Amino acid sequence: MKNYARPLSILLLAGMFTAFISCNNDDDEAPVQVAEKTLYEKLGGTTKVTDPRNVGQMIEKGRLSYRSVVDSTITLIVGDIVAGAPGNLGAHFAPIVGEVSSGNTTNVAVLSKNLTDFFSANTGGGATNTYSGLNMVDAHNPVTNPRMGVKSTNANYDKFIGYVGAAAGKNGVTDTALINEVVAVLESLRAPIVQAP
Repeated sequence: MKNYARPLSILLLAGMFTAFISCNNDDDEAPVQVAEKTLYEKLGGTTKVTDPRNVGQMIEKGRLSYRSVVDSTITLIVGDIVAGAPGNLGAHFAPIVGEVSSGNTTNVAVLSKNLTDFFSANTGGGATNTYSGLNMVDAHNPVTNPRMGVKSTNANYDKFIGYVGAAAGKNGVTDTALINEVVAVLESLRAPIVQAP
């Protein structure tokens, strides 16, 4: 998995410089502000499409994009846990994997919905997308969230970001700039999520 975090600072600086442009060189006119598309808009926005999981229902394309990547990420994590892959996140998701092994998929559905809600609401999904789950510190602390097995280290979080990148690729999100924006969102959450040395 290619590390997309390195060029992130360059992209952020470039984005800051291109956020505002002037329509002409006439100093008497105020510059025209060009609204940069939100990450949610870049992933499909609020355009409604048929929900492939719920025939007869519609879903926003941006939300569907997030849900698809979230679900693929969960599948990759579980696949590595089951296969015993080195460095897998089994200890973190042991409570949920244990439930799934006994046929209970309720908390996997809750995890998928919470992550989809969180990213949709916080990257420009507007009023139609809200997040009502735990704050990031409590969500990643086994004391306050019984679905979390252990606290995360930086190495665990790097592994998780790698899973998200692989899941994005599996869902057709291959544009490096777009992936870097997703990585920027994930990196902005590192401090409250990483709670172990």
